[in-house]
Amino acid sequence: MIGKKIRVERVINRNTGNTVIVPMDHGVSMGPIEGLVNLAKTINAVAEGGANAVILHKGIVAFGHRGYGKDVGLIVHLSGSTSLSPDPNEKVLVCTVEEAIKLGADAVSIHVNIGSKTEADQLKSLGEISKICTEWGMPLLAMMYPRGEKVNQYDPKAVSLAARVGAELGADIVKTNFTGDVESFRKVVEGCPVPVVIAGGPKMNSDEELLHMVRMAMDAGARGVAIGRNIFQSRDPTRMTKAISMIVHENAEVKEALELLKD
Repeated sequence: MIGKKIRVERVINRNTGNTVIVPMDHGVSMGPIEGLVNLAKTINAVAEGGANAVILHKGIVAFGHRGYGKDVGLIVHLSGSTSLSPDPNEKVLVCTVEEAIKLGADAVSIHVNIGSKTEADQLKSLGEISKICTEWGMPLLAMMYPRGEKVNQYDPKAVSLAARVGAELGADIVKTNFTGDVESFRKVVEGCPVPVVIAGGPKMNSDEELLHMVRMAMDAGARGVAIGRNIFQSRDPTRMTKAISMIVHENAEVKEALELLKD
């Protein structure tokens, strides 16, 4: 479908086939955390650093649309839950595809926790959203995470299952956890017929640790990253985005990317 193809090129670099996405949907779950207080400033910073797209909730799009600076793709997040919920893994739909279209979205995203108590409801939502996205030619990013009392969220088998479920139910891009090494994550990528990008996870201990994870993911066949806190809470979000983009789009080594941060 031509509409979906055109929109995909607004969130994925058409030359490399890879993407650097910066999720900024944390405000619903965590509130106005560091890096997301002045949203327009942060979006401008990552856009200048070469981010391909940002992820926002519907009500915050107007505050993040700057009207100046470098353009960046817009992905509107459809799922929500808060950290105060009895079960933060219980995600519900808080936006529709049609609302996202009216907001000018280039894609939409949905969060699914495989192994959670409400997995069935979340899978049902994914299937329904996938159908609507197909009708409108809207790209769908599925955030597929192994989550639950008896689930290791970094276990390669669990991550492979989560990623495959996303593709099976119609996602155009799957975001999931990095499994810790090239060999195991390569199996995740090989088992998922749509592009896979890695989540950034909690704030890491060092820039080198973050960039090393990105390098390993790309070596395993990932098509990019969807990293939030480790970018927008870094000392210099623009330079951090540039450093990650060097690895994702220019196949740079960790040492080269670190030099940019130290310069």
